[in-house]
This record gives sequence, structure tokens and C-alpha cells, in this order.
Amino acid sequence: MNDSLNIYGQMFSSRLLIGSALYPNLDTMKNAIVASGSEIVTLSLRRQSPEKNAGQDFWQYIQSLGLTLLPNTAGCHSVKEVVNLAQMSRELFQTDWIKLELVGDDYNLQPDTIELLKATDILLKDGFKVLPYCTDDLVICQRLADLGCQVIMPWGSPIGTGQGLLNPYALECIRHRLPDTTLIIDAGIGAPHHAVHAFELGYDGILLNSAIALATAPITMATAFKHAAMAGRAGYLAGRMPERQNAQPSTPTLGMPFWHHEYE
Repeated sequence: MNDSLNIYGQMFSSRLLIGSALYPNLDTMKNAIVASGSEIVTLSLRRQSPEKNAGQDFWQYIQSLGLTLLPNTAGCHSVKEVVNLAQMSRELFQTDWIKLELVGDDYNLQPDTIELLKATDILLKDGFKVLPYCTDDLVICQRLADLGCQVIMPWGSPIGTGQGLLNPYALECIRHRLPDTTLIIDAGIGAPHHAVHAFELGYDGILLNSAIALATAPITMATAFKHAAMAGRAGYLAGRMPERQNAQPSTPTLGMPFWHHEYE
């Protein structure tokens, strides 16, 4: 079965996108990314060690994995910051992909959806392939699609909380109303069953970082998420049975057993 993840016309066999922050060391990060089977890794210019040459070493280490890089604008609070950082990332990493993050509230890191639309419009017109991170607001997602975003990334719950999908109804509505848009759950995934749930709702992919990097055994957890993504997607494509209010036997009764008359 040919079932690829489509991101702006580029196809991927893995539906798991993975972050590169919070790992205890570079070797654990590398091995976890490899174990996840992910082909796309995110990274940010704003979230690197202040130590001399540490940032450059980190970027070179990431690039050595041979994966598709997805720079992000984590930590930005204004349209101007976003645009400047996106342009710097494009020059440094030689890619027009950008995961657009624009913080609106520092308490729960909720995206500023109003400014997000402005930044998205500017970046799309500047030739970027924008993957905007937003809340599970249907109208905002529709506006982002109308601007020209082929990929939209609503949250499952606030970033780093690991609470899973807090509003499945809202996420299902977005999936139903944007059938031709690649939808990726970004933020809030904390356990493999959260990933399965996302795929069962029809989402095309998930992006996570903390759930793997902060696990007791990151490499083992990365493997678990790899299989969760595969199971969730396969289950969605298979089409689940309808739910019923009344019980129904799995083995129907058709007449009497053949041996019944021996005891009459």
C-alpha cells in the first residue's frame, strides 16, 4: 500500500516528526531519532547553548543524520521576530520550510493566532513553505488554509504538558472541514496511545519532542512511538466497526447445536 505523508509535494514514509531539544546528550538524541524512524527533524536558532561553538556543533550533528530539516521560530513573540528568524534559518539551513511558532501567552505558550495569520501571509509571499503551529480553532485553521498553507499543525494540548488530545471534537471538526489539507498534531502528545488517537481521528502525522526526550528511556520510547504511528494510521485506513448501544454476539446462533438431539 502506497501511503505517504505529503508535505508541500514531498513524500515521506514515516508520519512521525521529531524534535531535537531536551535530550540529556547528543548521542541519546541521535539514537532516539534513528529509533523513531522519523525522516523530519525540527530545530531552532533560538534554543541553542550559549557556549562558544556549541550551536554550530549541534547543527552539524543534526545535519549529519541526513534527514529533512524543519527549522522553527520557537521563542518568537512578534511578526518581526518571526520573519527575521525565518529568513536567517533559510539562509543557514538552505531550506524554504519553516515551522511557524508565534507565542501569544507565556503561561501556557498558546500561539497568538491573530499575529500568526499576519506572519503566515508575509512568509508565504516571501516563498516559504509554512507549517503553522496553532490552537485547535477551526476558523483559524480555515483562514490559514485560505492563505495557502498546505500543512497546518494544531495542538493536542499546550506544548510540553503531555496531556494528549484535550478536545477531540474540535480536532475532528478540523479534519472534517479541511479534507485536502495535511494536518499534523503538534504539541501535547505524551504517550504512544495519544499518537494512536490522533491517527484514528484521521490526522496525517504527529510532531513531538518532550514525550521522547524526557522519557526515562528515550530510545525505547522513540521505538514505541514509531509503532504507535504505524498502528494508528493502519487502524484509521482499515475503518473501525460502528459503535452500538446494545450488545451483539460475535458468534451468531443459527438453530440448535448438531449434538442437541442426542440428549432428547
